[in-house]
Amino acid sequence: MATFIGLMKFTEQGVKSVKELPKRVEENKKRMKEIGIEVKSCHMTMGRYDVVVVFDAPSDEAAAKAALAIGGQGNSHTETLRAFSLEEVAKILGG
Repeated sequence: MATFIGLMKFTEQGVKSVKELPKRVEENKKRMKEIGIEVKSCHMTMGRYDVVVVFDAPSDEAAAKAALAIGGQGNSHTETLRAFSLEEVAKILGG
């Protein structure tokens, strides 16, 4: 499984319905689990992004499917980053 970081910024619709955020997160976690994604942590943040999610996915395609499904709800714009552990970096560098 690969690790990904999901960065989300609320849309106007997302801000108007922010009180529903905990419910939406739980519903999305269930949907993600159905496609083999495990949410490791979810944080509301201050700054450039409103929510940061760390998750493991079986493939880039699964991560993309999740990002498109969440973005398609209209509550946030998403940016997904592939994250590499130090062990993975060492392998990449041949160490």
